[in-house]
Amino acid sequence: MIKKALFPAAGYGTRFLPATKSVPKEMLPIVNKPLIHYGIKECMNAGIFEIGFVTGRSKRAIEDYLDHNPELEFQIEGSSKEKLLEEVNEMIDKCTFTYVRQKKMLGLGHAVLTGEPLIGDNPFAVVLADDLCEGDILSQMVKLYKKYKCSIVAIEEVPKNEVNKYGVIKGKEIDNGVFMVEDMVEKPEVNKAPSNLAIIGRYILTPDIFDLLKETKPGKGGEIQLTDALLKQAKDGMVIAYKFKGKRFDCGSVDGFIKATNYFYEKDFKGK
Repeated sequence: MIKKALFPAAGYGTRFLPATKSVPKEMLPIVNKPLIHYGIKECMNAGIFEIGFVTGRSKRAIEDYLDHNPELEFQIEGSSKEKLLEEVNEMIDKCTFTYVRQKKMLGLGHAVLTGEPLIGDNPFAVVLADDLCEGDILSQMVKLYKKYKCSIVAIEEVPKNEVNKYGVIKGKEIDNGVFMVEDMVEKPEVNKAPSNLAIIGRYILTPDIFDLLKETKPGKGGEIQLTDALLKQAKDGMVIAYKFKGKRFDCGSVDGFIKATNYFYEKDFKGK
């Protein structure tokens, strides 16, 4: 039922300057695969093969990665290195990639709204590539969508002193790890946060979110916050928050990026 995904990928990635001056944050490698690779693989595992990107200036490397390179493939043909391209070539062959450019950086809500022409009137997933997840979280959320038919946000417990970095929900648990959202606050002050259940970069959204985003007034920093539109959805109908099963690395931070690199090196490379 969820056939499309949207990757907001227009940000500048300033925490990783000077590397991100010319390399998109989404293309920073975790050992030998860029962040975007992991997100696309997660989509495919969830049965999602129509993938749209909201990009900006200096993001052409994403398009180049998701396209064949005949010269390179010719050079390594028949060698042991040929298998290193098998997974990305499978992505290229099985998925459809479309792109739209976000002309101004006006927040996640604005980025999602910019992607409306790529999505149309369909429920869709949103993937923030710098939240690297293991455990097929989108697959879990797609199953939930089949049951509840509403927007879903992925959440995890974070230390209380870190809630000001996230959107935070308040909700009633209606099933194991499933919460009916009652309130949602973007980057609250630590002493005013409704809980320590933080929204991470995986969403399933119903298409009426676009109309709500068009009506959403700019919030903190003049940005259009996705959480504001989701709260309106929750008040008028239903939004579910899901405490997912799996690992998540905040690769938007240097610490999280190094932790992810070490984890996947130990898991996939060490001793091989």
